[in-house]
Amino acid sequence: MLYGADYNPDQWPEEVWDEDVRLMQEAGVNIVSLGIFAWSRIQPAEGVWDFGWLDRVIDKLHAGGIRVNLATATASPPPWVSATYPETLPADESGASYWPGSRQHFAPSSPTYRRLAGELVRRIADRYAQHPAVVIWHVGNEFGCHLWYDYSDAARDAYRVWLQARYGTIPELNDAWGTSFWSQRYADFDEIFPPRLAPYSHNPSSMLDFRRFTSDMLLECYLAEREILLAAGATQPITTNFMGPFKPADYAKWAPFMDVVADDCYPDPSNPNRVRDAAFQRDLVRSLKPGVPWLLWEQATDAVNWRPANPGKKPGALVAETAQSIGRGADGIMFFQWRQSRTGSEKFHSAMLPHAGTDTSTWRAVTELGRRLAALPELPPPGRDARVALVFDWENWWAVEERDHPTRVDYLALILEWYGALHSRGLMVDIVPPEKVDADYDLVVAPLLYLLRDEGAAALTRFVDDGGTLLAGPFTDVVDGHDQFRSGGFLTQLAPTLGIRFEDFGALAGASKGGTGVGAQSAPGDAAAAVGVTVRAGDRTFTGRLIAETIHAAGATVVASFADGLAAGSPALTRHESGLGEAWYVATMPDPAGLDLVVGAVTSASGVRPVVEGLPPHVEAARRGDLVTVINHGDEPADVQLEGRDAETGDPLGRRTLAPQEVLFALVSAGPAAGGVRAVPVSGRESA
Repeated sequence: MLYGADYNPDQWPEEVWDEDVRLMQEAGVNIVSLGIFAWSRIQPAEGVWDFGWLDRVIDKLHAGGIRVNLATATASPPPWVSATYPETLPADESGASYWPGSRQHFAPSSPTYRRLAGELVRRIADRYAQHPAVVIWHVGNEFGCHLWYDYSDAARDAYRVWLQARYGTIPELNDAWGTSFWSQRYADFDEIFPPRLAPYSHNPSSMLDFRRFTSDMLLECYLAEREILLAAGATQPITTNFMGPFKPADYAKWAPFMDVVADDCYPDPSNPNRVRDAAFQRDLVRSLKPGVPWLLWEQATDAVNWRPANPGKKPGALVAETAQSIGRGADGIMFFQWRQSRTGSEKFHSAMLPHAGTDTSTWRAVTELGRRLAALPELPPPGRDARVALVFDWENWWAVEERDHPTRVDYLALILEWYGALHSRGLMVDIVPPEKVDADYDLVVAPLLYLLRDEGAAALTRFVDDGGTLLAGPFTDVVDGHDQFRSGGFLTQLAPTLGIRFEDFGALAGASKGGTGVGAQSAPGDAAAAVGVTVRAGDRTFTGRLIAETIHAAGATVVASFADGLAAGSPALTRHESGLGEAWYVATMPDPAGLDLVVGAVTSASGVRPVVEGLPPHVEAARRGDLVTVINHGDEPADVQLEGRDAETGDPLGRRTLAPQEVLFALVSAGPAAGGVRAVPVSGRESA
């Protein structure tokens, strides 16, 4: 188990470096991320290099038994870069330049930036590729975090080249973008610009391609540095740090180029859904590279500094959040940062070594966590423990949140609601694009899959034909990969499998909150329209939100119907046998009670079971092979009875009382339903 933090010795006098190594050993630290923002120290001027300080730091760490995740230092160019080469600066939608003085002030597609960054990486790689302390390479840092989109002239030139490579000819592009609308037909690629500030809506097909281009440009920066490292003889794993569900970068397409997936995760202590949202993020990054343990490269020991209010963690939450990562596939736990900064924008951000020193609750917490992690046995790799898949797709995210739709959609917030209904049932869930759905799953949930590519539709259809249970809808299978309607109406690919005919969308008054960013946090229902419709399923009712689609059964059984509104009397939930499996469709966004009802129905139909049966509310369990991680996220003690043995002590398990935020790592034998694990809820309480 890797354990450590970002280390920025260049921000501190050299006299404290020996103390840093000694305290790292005391805390159980065995790895640090080094040099992430050190470009200006390594190269204080063009043609001037200073590696002496970095040599001394790496040698001290190595002598102290601490390994190095060495950064390429390209995340924040020094002032001389933009002063000498202003063409490296990015621009906003109006074409106005962003300026230095912060970080990430570079145009990803700038040839000059890439040349200067490449020279820096070559120098670092040639010097340290064979150093025994260096065990991982950290390329860049949080690509795109602060600069989602660049509209500079460098982006303009690169965008034209990217489009020509994608479409070949202008007629092909005009056809893909539907440029006959609003007199947008192009005669040459040089007439095309990034979607800069315009009087009204941009062409939605062009917007989709610009987002693809942006993700590709960031990825190209990573790949260029990766190639330099490999050319220098680097044999260590190479990666960069993801940020969970980060909209501008399609991590599903990035993951094949990562030797190991690394992620930064910062649950908000004030978010009532922080456990759900963090579990979703950890399941997402695990699903990006199945079977390969991932690394948590950044989390906070206590408070962060960038939110409007920055409360600290409750006692025990640091261990509970860490355990959630381990249970969901992480083999490395790291923090931002080692020593709390004394100056700069992040000086209020917590660290492993607080500014107040070692006589603090934070220091005691991180040293105790280091001891516990060191006591863990070798962990099994995350396997195909999830029998449920939730379909989440970046290109669909970009397209479904575009303007001029029947209603405004906050895709991530709504997906989190669907995930929450699965998570609350104790199910292990993979988060995958539609093309990754296969017969290893028993249940697939695919809501709001507005943009559905041919290959994705084929995978979903094949999954049902092979015996799986699919829940689709609402606002699914509407457009193709160019954000265009297909001939023949809507649901043209999935309608035969679903056994329904689609007529209209039926938007409801109000809308979901759009414009979601990194780690959107929302309480159940807060992304919902204010006006809803009643859905009746036998003697049960719930409220439908967002849209109330008009669909007709064409072989499917009607399970629930709209009781009022324009779609009154038409199906709201259907079920259809197809091939060896069955497909359900829900024609609205259910409220929390409706989500519970619908998800309960499909989980029952598919036969999927929780990781641990009968856990009390607020107790979470996750599985990776023979390791089951049980966490009491509640504020009250919880009694559970588990079969197996304690992974930390080797003692047999039995009835245990878990204190608030307490964690239990259990080693269990395999079992068909709950992995050989059972739990007895607290007396007087029922399982969720």
